[in-house]
Amino acid sequence: MEDTLLVDWSRAQFALTALYHWLFVPLTLGLSFIIAIMETIYVKTGNIIWKEITKFWMTLFAINFAIGLATGIIMEFEFGTNWSNYSWIVGDIFGAPLAIEGLMAFFMESTFFAIMFFGWDKVSKKMHLTATWLVAIGSNLSALWILIANGWMQHPVGMVFNPESARFEMDNFWAVIFNPTGYSKFLHTIGSGYVMASLFVVGISAYYILKNKDVVKATKSIVVAATFGLITSIFLIMSGDESAHQVAQHQPTKLAAMEGLYDGHNRAGIVAMGQLNTEKEIGDDKPEFLWSIEIPYALSFLGFHNMNAYVPGINQLVYGDERHGIESAAQKIEKGKIAIAALKNYKEAKKLKDVTRATKELKIFREYEKYFGYGYLKNEKDIIPNIALTFYSFHIMVALGSWFLVLFFLILYFSMINTLKKQKVLLYSALWSIPLGYLAGEMGWIVAEVGRQPWAIQDMLPVGMATSQLATGAVQLTFWLFATIFTFLLIAEIKIMFTQVKKGMEVH
Repeated sequence: MEDTLLVDWSRAQFALTALYHWLFVPLTLGLSFIIAIMETIYVKTGNIIWKEITKFWMTLFAINFAIGLATGIIMEFEFGTNWSNYSWIVGDIFGAPLAIEGLMAFFMESTFFAIMFFGWDKVSKKMHLTATWLVAIGSNLSALWILIANGWMQHPVGMVFNPESARFEMDNFWAVIFNPTGYSKFLHTIGSGYVMASLFVVGISAYYILKNKDVVKATKSIVVAATFGLITSIFLIMSGDESAHQVAQHQPTKLAAMEGLYDGHNRAGIVAMGQLNTEKEIGDDKPEFLWSIEIPYALSFLGFHNMNAYVPGINQLVYGDERHGIESAAQKIEKGKIAIAALKNYKEAKKLKDVTRATKELKIFREYEKYFGYGYLKNEKDIIPNIALTFYSFHIMVALGSWFLVLFFLILYFSMINTLKKQKVLLYSALWSIPLGYLAGEMGWIVAEVGRQPWAIQDMLPVGMATSQLATGAVQLTFWLFATIFTFLLIAEIKIMFTQVKKGMEVH
């Protein structure tokens, strides 16, 4: 019971940190590029209005950048405090991209941030513009290395297990770097950040237009942001397609949970809208949904680029399906236990210098090595994540993403025919879409991380084996401490942002 509580509280603390961190990161990713575009227009045209616009949005960027650092630093430290077993077992691989992120991307970003924010009228226009673009590039390079690490957790490649040290060690750096799951996750995540930042600028600009304040600057800002948002929304949909394809290839249980799919079949459709049946259990005959609207063939095509492809459901993944070559979870758990026993026997034989036995046990271990992580699971149903949370988070994310695309299109359309100021409902919708953008981003991370459970490293390391040996009370105490600090930082950022927005663009 104590071990279960420790794992649950450790997961809760890391989830808390990650969710708060993602309230700050996307604005940095997207707003940095929007600012760079605005400053480029200023340098090209020499129009002082664009300089004032750039300075205004740069102030809001700086506020977010400063407060966002705290959560990111704490989250990285948690790998050593709450997840030391994880860090020991996979640190050789996971630590490499994080180290590169700190040495290359973060220092690049922070160095040129000083020039960007404090260098007005101290360096040439072109030098300042270069610094602004390098901050944007550095911010996104930082995301690249972090998401390569996260992508490796979703689809581990480029490593071997060393039975001597009981650690995974990197044997192919390039396989880790060019992991298709890593780059698809990177592209989809930064696309999300671009859309969220576009909503931020569009929404605040809409507020100024509604208040009939700084209308010229707000109109110019809204056109740039809506254009950027429309382009990146299309990019987000395309990268989402590739991300879903990678999930289908390497994380079938996540895909099944995303769609509430219990019974696999060919020509599977996507549930566009639906309500899960809360009484449904794995293996029973009850319907999956109380009601649903399905797009035929879409899931097979999305997951396997073939409308006739077979998509396994939760029942097949738990109980197996010989017709489609799917092993049951019970079989995998049994093989995993054989691997664990063989590793233990190998180490004992090595200690006793019994070469023959050690060779035999190592051979057995290598035969069942890919099931090693399953041996630590207690129940075959443990391989399935929280279906309701994953399903609804995924569908809320998709629905909101579709709305954002429509919103950006309408903003641009009415801007082109010079009637945007009359569209009060649209402007209010843009303003209230700011929090919806953050909601969509958080839902995306819930799908990615809750959908991966029970694995810290997909199929290799269960979360229960990754935690540090801490007192549960210590983790509970730090959970509430971090919750208080992060909430204070969020309130502080919102208050400072509101103060700057109320002052208007003229003071900048």
